[in-house]
Amino acid sequence: MTGKNYTIVREFFILGLTDDPVLRVLFFVAFLGIYFVILLGNLSIIVLIQKSSQLHTPMYLFLSHLAFVDIGLSSSVMPVMLLNFLGDITSVTLQGCVVQLCSFVNLGTAECFLLAVMAYDRYVAICSPLLYSTHMSTRVCTLLVITSYLGGCVNAWTFTGCLLNLSFCGPNKINHFFCDYSPLLKLSCSHGPLVEILPSFSSGSIIVMTVLIITISYVYILLSVLKIRSIEGRSKAFSTCTSHLTAVTLYFGTITFIYVLPKSIYSSDQNKVVSLFYSVMIPMLNPLIYSLRNKEVKRAMKKLIGTKHLFS
Repeated sequence: MTGKNYTIVREFFILGLTDDPVLRVLFFVAFLGIYFVILLGNLSIIVLIQKSSQLHTPMYLFLSHLAFVDIGLSSSVMPVMLLNFLGDITSVTLQGCVVQLCSFVNLGTAECFLLAVMAYDRYVAICSPLLYSTHMSTRVCTLLVITSYLGGCVNAWTFTGCLLNLSFCGPNKINHFFCDYSPLLKLSCSHGPLVEILPSFSSGSIIVMTVLIITISYVYILLSVLKIRSIEGRSKAFSTCTSHLTAVTLYFGTITFIYVLPKSIYSSDQNKVVSLFYSVMIPMLNPLIYSLRNKEVKRAMKKLIGTKHLFS
């Protein structure tokens, strides 16, 4: 990293997803609807978990934080993206880019840790059910949630520190729909190798560590489930994990493509599509994945709706 930070360019222009005026209108309507679904779906999960006493367990505590993170993750990019559809081009100051990148990386990393924590929770519940209340006490759960957010902060500080050490003195058009690190790095007129390596190393280490926790947890879960003799028992044990495994596969598959694989193997357009998937589509899909495939959530929802009708 260079010790100097002389920034000539103080404003960036985000090119967005398309420059076609017809597609802009269609995309605006579509993504505004998606954003509404994201907010409604994830807020519904949070409210449902808070209102339903049968969901006051560690697994649903983590799920409520996952829903909160998904709201923040999509909200860090979608307002700028929607504004871009309304005009020819959207301008963002360097400070605005720093704030957007910091919040995006922070929440995206926190989601990695929360998915790992949820895998550990399933491991304890299935492999050590008698010790579950001890291993997943309120104190332990609070500590795990705080660690997830702190991990996000550390990774965000790494990206932000590297961004603040970049010098911008040439082109200022970001070929993306938000201030992501990779397109900003391409606009830098002078930077050392450390600002390229450090963010990838930080993100890669977190992804490897969290994926390792998830993998080990599910290996032990699989071994424990295979020991269950009844088919019904196996099916019930697996059913508590399928939603989480689906979310893990979707999320880690996309962020690995962006933050771990070499930048030379994919184009800017591919970067946009994959970024769109994990910052917009996954936050929309997560509430559906965890509600449609979860009997406890569906029962709690029916009970809550039934209670409201009773007192209305």
